[in-house]
Amino acid sequence: MKLTAPTKVWFWVAVALAAVGLLAVLITIPFLSSIAFWILLVGFIILMLANLLKGM
Repeated sequence: MKLTAPTKVWFWVAVALAAVGLLAVLITIPFLSSIAFWILLVGFIILMLANLLKGM
């Protein structure tokens, strides 16, 4: 398995999701606080796929 660096777009999408998820954990945001874990998980999965799939 060969890993590749993610493109800038996918990297920043993953960072943005992680930031929103972390913010939703720290302060109460009406809809987002209840799904903060899933937002963080989606950000991590996007980052993982961007490393595993070439061109993403």
